[in-house]
Order: sequence, then structure tokens, then C-alpha cells
Amino acid sequence: ICERWRNLPKPTIAAVQGKCIAGGLMLAWVCDIIVAADDASFQDLVVGMGVCGVEWFSHVFELGPRKAKEWLYTGDSMTASEAHKWGMVNSVVPRADLDATCLAMAAKIATKPMFALQATKEAVNQVQDAAGRTQAMNAVFSLHHMCHSHNVQVFGIPVDPAGLAPRGKNKAG
Repeated sequence: ICERWRNLPKPTIAAVQGKCIAGGLMLAWVCDIIVAADDASFQDLVVGMGVCGVEWFSHVFELGPRKAKEWLYTGDSMTASEAHKWGMVNSVVPRADLDATCLAMAAKIATKPMFALQATKEAVNQVQDAAGRTQAMNAVFSLHHMCHSHNVQVFGIPVDPAGLAPRGKNKAG
């Protein structure tokens, strides 16, 4: 589904606020432009659940290989400013301005000829695909399923249960 959304012929803009975690990343990353509110944070913590990242494994393309590894290995949260620094978001705006900023950008883009916008989007997507994006995403998707299958075999559920509960004692002691 994410691949289909990425390839929609019209330009897409994600307006991100608050916590954008795992599946939220997949929804934002398929968009052409990402505008983040200053209160936004980003996180993929599924490695801790025994899986090698979310299904739409765009981490390396969004952050580069070293930052992607660090981010996935640690499960740390990234602020909107950090995401902007790493090129994962186009801009960061005050939360109160998020909707107006996105609507103004959409209005500006809408003044351009639709055929040229569609061709430009296709051109950028083709460059990414020619660089191996499609093959890489398909390969990692199979690893993603292998991790779930492993967890089902070992733990009886699709995720490692150690990643579901906080470490340490629960309230019952």
C-alpha cells in the first residue's frame, strides 16, 4: 500500500505533529514533502520487538546508512529539528502554523502545471528506483517477514515479548 501511495501522480504533503512512531513513519515517508511541527518527534522502536524495522523500510534513504543503523539499533526518539538536520523532513514550523504552512505550500504547488508536476514526481521517483530503492525495499520486506516468522516460532507471537513491556518489575512486583 505504501508503494502505491508513494507513486500517486499528484504531489503529497505530510503534516506531522506529536509522536510519529513506526507505522506513522511509513505514512509520512511516502509523501513527497514532510513539514513537521516543532513538537513532532520520530521513532522506530520495532527492533526492540524483534523485527528489523517497519515494513516500509526507508530509513537508509531518509537518513543515510550510519544514522539509520544508530537510530534503529537504539530505538531512540528524534526531534523535529534533528529530523530536519538529517534531511528527513523539509521544514519545521511552530505547531500553531503547521496547517497554514502546509496549505500555503499546497496552494503554491497547485499553481504549477499538473502535467509538469506529475512528470517531475515520476522523474525523482525513477532516479530513486534506478539507484536500487525498489530492490532494497523488497529485500528488506522479506527480512521483515522472516523476523515475524522467527518470533512466532520462538515466542508464539509475531513480536519478541521482551520489547512489549517495560524493563524491570511491573506494578504487581
